[in-house]
Amino acid sequence: MPKISVEVPQELLDDMDEHVGEDGKFVNRSEAIRASMRKTLDMLDDIDARQGRLDEER
Repeated sequence: MPKISVEVPQELLDDMDEHVGEDGKFVNRSEAIRASMRKTLDMLDDIDARQGRLDEER
C-alpha cells in the first residue's frame, strides 16, 4: 500500500484522535483517514451521478 504525507491542522488532528484508540471507532489514524476518504469519494460520486458527470464505464 503506498504511503503519503499530508499536513493537517492541529485542531483537525485533535478531533480525529477523539475517535481513535481502544475506546474509539478506529484502531489508528490511518484507518480513520482511509474511512474518511472513502466516505468523501462516495459522496462525490453520488453528486457526480446526479449531475450526469460519471463515466459509465466505471
